[in-house]
Amino acid sequence: MDWFERPVEAVLDELGTTPAGLDAETARERRREFGPNEITGEEARSPVRILLSQFTSALIWVLIAAAALSVVVGHVVDAALIGTILLVNGVFGFLQEYRAERSLDALRDMATPTVTVRRDGAEREIEATALVPGDVIRLEQGAVVPADARLIEAGSLEVDESALTGESAPVGKTVEPVSPGTPLAERSNMVYKGTNVSRGSGLAAVVATGMGTEVGSIATALLGAEDRRTPLQRDLDRLGRRLGVAVVVLSAMVVPLLWLGGEGPVLAALTAVSLAVAAVPEGLPAVVTLTLALGVRRMAAENALVRTLPAVEALGAVDVVCTDKTGTLTEGEMRVQRLWVDDETVAVDGDAGDDATDERVDRLLEIGALCNDATADDGDPTERALVAAAEHRHDVEKLRERRPRRDAVAFSAERKRMATIHDDVIYVKGAPEEVLSRSTRLLGPDGAVPLDHDARERVHRQVSSFAEDALRVLAFAFKRPSDDSDPEENLVFVGLQGLIDPPRAEVEEAIAETRRAGIGVKVITGDNATTGRAVAAQVGVDSAVLTGAEIDAMDDETLRERVESVDVYARAEPAHKVRILTALQANGHTVAMTGDGVNDAPALKNADVGIAMGVRGTDVAKQASDIVLLDDNYATIRTAIKRGRTVFDNVWKFVAYLLSANVAEVAVVFVASLFGYLVLPAVQLLWINLLTDGLPALALGTDPSGDVMDRRPRERVRGIVDRPMGTLIAGAGLTATVLMLGLLFGLLDGAPAVTPYVMTMVFTGFVGLEFVKLYVVRWTRGTPMASNRWLAVAVATSSLLHLAVLYTPIGAYFGTVPLTAADWTVLAGVLLAGAPALFLVGWLVRRRTVSPAGRR
Repeated sequence: MDWFERPVEAVLDELGTTPAGLDAETARERRREFGPNEITGEEARSPVRILLSQFTSALIWVLIAAAALSVVVGHVVDAALIGTILLVNGVFGFLQEYRAERSLDALRDMATPTVTVRRDGAEREIEATALVPGDVIRLEQGAVVPADARLIEAGSLEVDESALTGESAPVGKTVEPVSPGTPLAERSNMVYKGTNVSRGSGLAAVVATGMGTEVGSIATALLGAEDRRTPLQRDLDRLGRRLGVAVVVLSAMVVPLLWLGGEGPVLAALTAVSLAVAAVPEGLPAVVTLTLALGVRRMAAENALVRTLPAVEALGAVDVVCTDKTGTLTEGEMRVQRLWVDDETVAVDGDAGDDATDERVDRLLEIGALCNDATADDGDPTERALVAAAEHRHDVEKLRERRPRRDAVAFSAERKRMATIHDDVIYVKGAPEEVLSRSTRLLGPDGAVPLDHDARERVHRQVSSFAEDALRVLAFAFKRPSDDSDPEENLVFVGLQGLIDPPRAEVEEAIAETRRAGIGVKVITGDNATTGRAVAAQVGVDSAVLTGAEIDAMDDETLRERVESVDVYARAEPAHKVRILTALQANGHTVAMTGDGVNDAPALKNADVGIAMGVRGTDVAKQASDIVLLDDNYATIRTAIKRGRTVFDNVWKFVAYLLSANVAEVAVVFVASLFGYLVLPAVQLLWINLLTDGLPALALGTDPSGDVMDRRPRERVRGIVDRPMGTLIAGAGLTATVLMLGLLFGLLDGAPAVTPYVMTMVFTGFVGLEFVKLYVVRWTRGTPMASNRWLAVAVATSSLLHLAVLYTPIGAYFGTVPLTAADWTVLAGVLLAGAPALFLVGWLVRRRTVSPAGRR
């Protein structure tokens, strides 16, 4: 219902209430009808749900099937190894996501607010959750508005609605009806749940509670929003499905061939298990999880709290950042930036230039400090800014002692001005048009002169100039008490003060760096077009502006075209933000949304990566986000993007490393099985994968970032197994396959069966070859050879573990025999023969993945 269109009397009649409020019985009945005044959020994920979510990928299910088949054929050790790997992966993922959820809980303010309400004709304090439609509530400076309400009284009332509308300046309130169709940010007779009273007082009749409020409608949209999967999640699931199909196809070919060739069903089943183990990179889920967890830990140290592991990688794939203005690009605090006295503009802390100007600037700042209800630390943000500006040239406390206030005419939304009466002077401040219309003289260098047409035009031009620079403009004047009886007529116009919610100092460079990395920046604000464009230009986003009304007039196809060229959006409401994001995503972009207000929540939820502010951010925004910035610093986003790109780069390296090994293992097992040989049983394949793809692959997660910010973002349509990786997998896999098959058939020399000695040689040859290939893969991504000491430790540890399998009783479980010095010489020769071919493949790939031009 459009309560803002109706007169107060009609609103009270419709609600069945009076200015004295509801009676207790009616309130109880409405409480039963409407329920508690609270926002129903998403149900928190239980520890069990978090744990089960770790076992949903296709790769995991392929491994579970292989473990089950191992149990069926009696190879319990193989099944146990597979189960251990699955458990380790699940535990790591669970611990990280559970820790992130608990950290977010610690950020939330769990206090239950109270509110002053009129019940049975008397005012009383009750919990805000007990409010019902029709209640009459009292609003005072500093209070949080507990429900959506229609004002019935307003005394100098101003409300900070930035958390809901994005409007940076407090909004003056009135009780008069406003026009039908007025946008939410301009409904001057309404107050909304979750906003803050910054000045004055008032009475309001509650018109909506709980999920029926504007905040509640946003929460409803969040509940219906789909959790988007990150590019890496989609890629790994697609890879898992393809590997699963490959295992089924290979088993369908090999098992019947072995059976028809005279082999028994047990050998055929063992070969199927071996093919499954060879095809699936068992360590991949665990290593991905651990690498993401490592990235999360580093980002937490850099003031970015990650709620879900995949968000780290997704942030690295982002190619557009949509950011709110107020409190994100800006400091969220008003500040006087420039002063104007007749034909001279002065910086707040600058040198005015001459004695005459100094006197006028001193008077201008004095009026701002005394025609004021705030201190530097408390009160309306605009008035606090005026006090802070005055303190550059005055001792405000002494100023107020020397000229104590005797009376005042309060500011109101209708009057748009305020006056204070002192013993020897009356000071007035307010909207320029209001103060100028009541002024007859202008304070010039030599004193007050008539305010003629030319002087008025100079003031108007300066007001327009300040507005174009995103400054909120206030005018200041004075008069002597004896001039006439009206304290606000026949004023001497002194000058203007231009205020701004200034951009954060580090934002311009942070935006420049993200743009150099190929990431577009879209500024979305609830402010008007002039302010939005000016602030965006100050931080380096110079663009035409699209308003919310213009977006409403567009169909989806037209909006998809416009979002590619427009970077600033003004007067945007929650629905507009979601439409902008949807249009960008429909154009193939991976989009991050930063914000702190309730109004940002739908976009945060629907974005590929939602980034909320931890200090200024509302609970609704934090709950809807993937990442929470603990310092509200936009520059942290740049660091997080670099961390995300580094994580993806390292994931790329070990996926290429693991898959090239698995291709060779599958090929060797498959070709050998066609000749009736089971060359590598499942337990040995598991050991190869666990040993070489475990610690060494995990150490890849600590590789330095290199030149990741010199490349453009990864294309959304490209999977992680892109063409360069495919070349590397095929080339390195083929090289390893030829070497290992050559070693196998050379050692067999026509023997009818694979002996433990031959099996051990091929087994150990694979391990050594993987260590060589590890450094080749790193080199292809431009990573310096000796830049990761943890990798050297991992290779040395893995080598010692393999020697333990060869020379201790553990070898009995793997079917191995000890090797002699001559055997090691043969293996060294095989590795030396294969190394040049591996580096040739790496060189071909490196040319396409690392270049000064940033090609991927």
